[in-house]
Amino acid sequence: MAPLDFLADYLPILVMLFIAFFIAIAMVTASFIVGKSKPDSAKLSAYECGFDAFDDARHKFDVRFYLVAILFIIFDLEIAFLFPWAVSLGDIGLFGFWSMVIFLGVLTIGLIYEWNKGALDWE
Repeated sequence: MAPLDFLADYLPILVMLFIAFFIAIAMVTASFIVGKSKPDSAKLSAYECGFDAFDDARHKFDVRFYLVAILFIIFDLEIAFLFPWAVSLGDIGLFGFWSMVIFLGVLTIGLIYEWNKGALDWE
């Protein structure tokens, strides 16, 4: 066995990496060539939190930003619990099914409560 024979097994991976790199560079280059770039003040303004990006960092944020983040985390965790539950549903039986129904019921009650309190309304 020659010293470099084991590297021949990695040749397809190397070819795939070169092709992927070429396609990525080609797509980025094509987007710069074909894409229209007409920036204006509305496109360049802050859009994520509604505040200017280069303003004083010590001003108070509206509590709605934190509330939306907390709501996202709560309901994102709900989905994170649903996937493993769905995969193992055949093994955990009826007890696991009703446990998840109770869990979803508590989350639904929480959602209805937040909806009635106006936490989901953005004014």
